[in-house]
Amino acid sequence: MKTTRTTCPYCGVGCGVVVQQDAAGVISVKGDELHPANLGRLCSKGSALAETIEHPDRLLYPEVNDERVDWDTATTAVAEKFQQVIAEHGPEAVAFYVSGQLLTEDYYVANKLMKGYIGVANIDTNSRLCMASAVAAHKRAFGEDLVPCSYEDLEAAELIVLLGSNAAWCHPVLYQRIVAAKEANPQLKVVLIDPRRTQTADIADLHLPLAPGSDAFLFNGLLAHLADHGHSANDFFKDHTQGAEQAVQAAREQSGSIAITAQQCGLNESAVAKFFTLFAATEKVVSVFSQGVNQSSSGADKGNALINCHLLTGRIGQAGTGPFSFTGQPNAMGGREVGGLANQLAAHRDIENPEHQQQVQQFWQSPRIASKQGLKAVDLFDAMHAGKIKAVWIMATNPAVSLPDSQLVREALSKCECVIVSDCVANNDTLNFADIKLPALTWGERNGTVTNSDRTISRQRPFLETPGEAKQDWEIMCGVAKKMGYTTAFHYKNAAEIFREHAALSWYGNDGKHCFDLGALTTLSEEDYDELPPLQWPVKKDCKNGKSWISAKRLFSDGQFFTENGRAKFIPIYAHMPISSPNETYPLVLNTGRVRDHWHTMTRTGITERLSGHKQEAYAEIHPTDAIARGIKSGSLVNISNELGTLCVKAEVSSDQQAGSIFVPIHWGKDFASNALVSRLITGITDPISGQPESKHATVEMSVYPASWHGFIISRQKLNTTLDKISKDFQWSVRRVKNAWLYRLTGTETTTLDRGKFIRSMFNTKNDNSNWIEYLDYARQTYRGARFNSEALDSCIFTNPIDETMPAQEWLISLLSKESLEDNERRALLTGRPAKALPETGKIVCACFNVGEKTIQNAIYSQQLRTTEEIGQCLKAGTNCGSCLPELKELLR
Repeated sequence: MKTTRTTCPYCGVGCGVVVQQDAAGVISVKGDELHPANLGRLCSKGSALAETIEHPDRLLYPEVNDERVDWDTATTAVAEKFQQVIAEHGPEAVAFYVSGQLLTEDYYVANKLMKGYIGVANIDTNSRLCMASAVAAHKRAFGEDLVPCSYEDLEAAELIVLLGSNAAWCHPVLYQRIVAAKEANPQLKVVLIDPRRTQTADIADLHLPLAPGSDAFLFNGLLAHLADHGHSANDFFKDHTQGAEQAVQAAREQSGSIAITAQQCGLNESAVAKFFTLFAATEKVVSVFSQGVNQSSSGADKGNALINCHLLTGRIGQAGTGPFSFTGQPNAMGGREVGGLANQLAAHRDIENPEHQQQVQQFWQSPRIASKQGLKAVDLFDAMHAGKIKAVWIMATNPAVSLPDSQLVREALSKCECVIVSDCVANNDTLNFADIKLPALTWGERNGTVTNSDRTISRQRPFLETPGEAKQDWEIMCGVAKKMGYTTAFHYKNAAEIFREHAALSWYGNDGKHCFDLGALTTLSEEDYDELPPLQWPVKKDCKNGKSWISAKRLFSDGQFFTENGRAKFIPIYAHMPISSPNETYPLVLNTGRVRDHWHTMTRTGITERLSGHKQEAYAEIHPTDAIARGIKSGSLVNISNELGTLCVKAEVSSDQQAGSIFVPIHWGKDFASNALVSRLITGITDPISGQPESKHATVEMSVYPASWHGFIISRQKLNTTLDKISKDFQWSVRRVKNAWLYRLTGTETTTLDRGKFIRSMFNTKNDNSNWIEYLDYARQTYRGARFNSEALDSCIFTNPIDETMPAQEWLISLLSKESLEDNERRALLTGRPAKALPETGKIVCACFNVGEKTIQNAIYSQQLRTTEEIGQCLKAGTNCGSCLPELKELLR
């Protein structure tokens, strides 16, 4: 049995994973009990990692203009294009757009090439979309982008405030640490501050469903309350901070009483008073903030409004205290360490500081150095749209789906002279615009480090063979750099060499001025690097003792910060609501976010059955009041629109959603749905300080999609969904099921015969030996068809009028596992009724153990189950990551 310790490639929790391969090559994964982030826990996505290793659509060879080429030709093409554009238009006309999915070593090389050798700062990252406001808040308050807390502080706290964080779904392992801490310490209180009643509310002692975007008003009110009622840590903020008087005065002027704060936030006065009293009375407070705060036109201000409260009370730097930013991506922090954002230099140096510019240039021995901020993500694609960016290199991200105003982004990509994309997959929304495609390694194949939310550096180690001619991103970039004439500076032998250089730069000229310091790691041997255990930075030169690493669990315990005078800064906050306000035309607020079992644009999670079974298609969560007013029923399709466009998704009516607001998840691009891309409706409004888009707040209207028929296709292979007529005549979405893909279809036209012919045209049936059997009922407007390869069922199609139910799908999926069908099973395909009934499992509730909703309901009734523990004993559901426990409790209720 071969065992590899590595790190999960999903969110910023940074869970340790143990991968085991048996003699037959079969791979299994489990949580690493020795890793400090997860202590053996894994969420549903991490538990299913072994199922996502063999991607059916890998990019394996370099391509130029859709023709396969060798690496020499590909890197020459990239280098020559960049050189040509720089010669004709200057270095400002080229850009990199990179990703929090990259390893730190990849990120480091990209930043060095762009800022030190091309000489401009036009390199930004999709971390801009999730973490930039937190970065700005940290820098303004602490003098450096620093997360002061450790995960252990969650266990040590007496009050945990969750602000804009649905941790139960977005950071399930940390959520379970909070659940365990609450069980161990019944005195621990949890407050959830979120417009939605999310799954995280299951453990909340108090939920404040504030008006969307009003967070800064709430924390200004809290600051004024703390100051006015004697809850200031006078010695701390007098000796270790500056600007408290101005910040408190600003808070008093705007939100100076509980009544005013409650009105500003749309909350009940008694609930606000309860929260203020609880915060004031509790010494050990950890305040977690995430995308609900960051993704705002005032995200940096919201972060600082929260930090101000911790500085005033001195609740920072000690066990169980501090403002704690939960990171979105696995290496968003590692990217910031190397200067991956357009307004940073490497090693936490400031890009507009001449001394810092000189230090970095001297260390790199580079011919030039970026001396001003480059284009941030939204601005970068706006400039591309305007023709100012002529060549862009996109790495490990899919901006055609993830960036706001996606139609503008697609137009920008289509206008750009040269689009280069490094990715592990052969097709996605962004790759459709690529002139040059470069095959990259992915998780399980690549080698390097990532840094998680509490500054823990962990190793990602390879355990798979390199597929095709794919290379690690840093290798690809070095190949291009050498072709551009930068041979010596990019002659790395391996990832360990890059990491040593990265560590050395963090120490170079530091002298304690910067907290980020990996000085003790500058002389790591390759063996030491391979065996590097998880450790939190800073790891200074005098901290190494043999192989026993000493690193900081939490920061600021000595009251010293990284500002010019060593004092933390209060920031006066003048709160304002989101830029877009509901109006008569667009009266609803659109909020976006993640679902439990999917990640980003589903490149990995979308290919596995069990991760596709919980939320089976894109949806809009709608309050009953808003649904009734528009004649919308749960399960029907709705059109959601604003001035940017329209999308079409399934309605989920729920009183957990705030009236006047709707929630739509971010994941469904063109690979998985015809028209569910929510970024199409998000404007390019950004925070003026951080440049982060306001993805949590757009204004929209909603109406019923006028469906006349519905149906589904179950097919062993993916179908041709690029036909022009598809998006015009009907809507589709697709998910992975056992041995097949299941397409949901809904349309407005009523010509049954044409419908059947057209749906069949989605199959690539030229020159094959398949045959069809069909049933057509003109009177009832019903069509059924089944496609066979030899005796085996390959695909089937069922369509009915919208008011008629569809056949159960489980039995049809089960037929695909058979080598041949019996006569009665063939007849059943055309009647739409199974020859032999199968038990229905329902949608997946527990993805870790693949347990469906109807299976759980049947067990509850038949075995008289009364608790989630009893469900776990019976079905295992809820006994691994625990993120389904809120739903299990709801089923019990």
